[in-house]
Parts: sequence; C-alpha cells; structure tokens
Amino acid sequence: MSIYKAFYRSPLGAIEIVGSQDSILSLEFVDSEQASDVDLPFCLKDGLKQIDAYFKGKRKEFSLKLDPSGTKFQKSVWQQLGRIPYGSVTSYGKIARIIGQPTASRAVGSANGKNPIAIIIPCHRVVGSDGNLTGYGGGLWRKEWLIKHEKDHCI
Repeated sequence: MSIYKAFYRSPLGAIEIVGSQDSILSLEFVDSEQASDVDLPFCLKDGLKQIDAYFKGKRKEFSLKLDPSGTKFQKSVWQQLGRIPYGSVTSYGKIARIIGQPTASRAVGSANGKNPIAIIIPCHRVVGSDGNLTGYGGGLWRKEWLIKHEKDHCI
C-alpha cells in the first residue's frame, strides 16, 4: 500500500495528513510543515479542501473515507466521537455510557487520546465531567481554540 503525505498550514500550526490511495489514515499537528507529496490521491486533495473549509468556518461535517488504525474498543469510541455535533461538547463518562460500558470513562479517555485523525474525528469535543478542558494531544490551547471556533460558527 502506498502512503502519501500532505501538509496544511492552519491557524494552529502545521498539520500533517497521511493517506492511502483511497482513505485518510491520520491527521495530526506537527512541529514544521514540509512539502506535500506530488501527485496526491483524490482523498488527500479532498481532505485538504475540507480542512481548509473547516478552518474558514464553512464546513461543519466531513465527508471523507477514514481508515484509522486501532483496537475494536478504540474504534467504537472514535465512531461515537464522530456523532458529537459540531459546536457541542460531551464527557468521557457519557461516551462510556453510550457505548454500553458505563464504568469505562478512563478507557474512553485513553482511546480518545490515541485518536489518529484529529479534528475530523473530533476528539477535541470531549471534556471532563465537570465541563473543564482535559488532555489534548495537540495541547489544551488548541482544544480551547477549536471548541471556540466551532461555537463561533455554529449558526
């Protein structure tokens, strides 16, 4: 399987999007932007367009084929993350209850932290049970910015 990389310059710093010929494998913040691969497959070109529209406040949902690598449990959590509405937040405990494992909020938090496709699988929309911001791989300041960005464009 051929792997391709594309980079996007966001208001929060450089983002690397990795994909195969037909799906997105990961999206993460990186320290520096590099040149994107030449002859990107359609899924990465479309991914770049959709991420750009998101940051411009013009896209609230993504329509991309995703193929994140993870355990069955992690994938069930990530699937639930995709159901959190734009501009909303929920808690780890609530996700644990929804997936039928009410005592697994810490495991949900761990799966959330291992989400390989940030923003598109919106792990930033999960907060602590008291409403406070909790861990985010890209840094809490980015999580705060993303939540505010969505609330500002949630009309």
